[in-house]
Amino acid sequence: MKLSQFKFKLPENLIAQYPSENRDECRLMVVDSRTGEISHHIFKDILNYFDDGDVMIFNDTKVFPARLYGNKEKTGARIEVFLLRELNVENKFWDVLVEPARKIRIGNKLYFGDDDSMVAEVIDNTTSRGRTLRFLYDGPHDEFKQALYNLGETPLPEYITRKVEDWDADRYQCIFAKNEGAVMAPAAGLHFSRELLKRLEIKGVERGFLTLHSGRGNFKDIDVEDLTKHRMDSEEMFVNEELVEMVNAAKDRNANICAVGTSVLRAVASAVCMNGHLMTYEGWTNKFIFPPYDFTVCNSLVSNFHMPLSTMLMMVSAFGGFDLVMKAYDIAVKEKYHFGAYGDAMLILR
Repeated sequence: MKLSQFKFKLPENLIAQYPSENRDECRLMVVDSRTGEISHHIFKDILNYFDDGDVMIFNDTKVFPARLYGNKEKTGARIEVFLLRELNVENKFWDVLVEPARKIRIGNKLYFGDDDSMVAEVIDNTTSRGRTLRFLYDGPHDEFKQALYNLGETPLPEYITRKVEDWDADRYQCIFAKNEGAVMAPAAGLHFSRELLKRLEIKGVERGFLTLHSGRGNFKDIDVEDLTKHRMDSEEMFVNEELVEMVNAAKDRNANICAVGTSVLRAVASAVCMNGHLMTYEGWTNKFIFPPYDFTVCNSLVSNFHMPLSTMLMMVSAFGGFDLVMKAYDIAVKEKYHFGAYGDAMLILR
């Protein structure tokens, strides 16, 4: 597959800037790859496609307020700092991205907060945009972490161009989010309300959780036409024994196993053993999935509508079939579905 095959015209007004009023009332396109049928619903209708004994797998990663703004010492230049991950608790080292990168050198100090109460020093250049910061803070780690997060804001994707609002901290977070570490919300999970989860539970649909800390690499531009030459950034993931037992039992009884989101689909594909079953996993994955790909565990997928040329679109195309998924995206544009993390959703059945 070539990068250019995943290009399509997406009008800017179809990129959702706001979520639907209620989590489970966005639009839902159902794509049946077995028949080629495409139908239109609202998200809570997803209940009709699952039965007693089926399994839904969710990503319980939790987004933290990763974007903050500081001022460079002496010049006072405004610098955006995007926290990626904590590297060392004792020394308060963080892996970050900075913009504009050209203004930041090793040894520079950055000041954060109205009273410059948080100070960081650049101690390493890791990439053209990346840096390692050491935060200069005297106090317990929990206190430091809270003070740092109080300075940050919800890291909405860059295609959401409006100002971040206070309520984004809640809506750009799944209601079951638990394990902190993501800078990108698993968007498919945003549509599940407590009421919908309860109705699925009453119907007998089991739910399990894995953790994959979604990073900024999902938004990184692919700069090669030959997709086999693209390398994904690594993301930390955890698959525990409880989920493994639930999923493998469901697979053995031929139940419907649904990945809620491309992050779940990638994590499951990264933790498959030779016999096609799921195994426990704790570590990192940089798996890049594009057509064709043989999925051996999940036979349905919930996903939002993704941007042109994105790795998430490629993964969805691998799952549903390239021609059918691109046809569905063409219909989505014509029917004015909303794209992006706050947009509408698609259910693919296999």
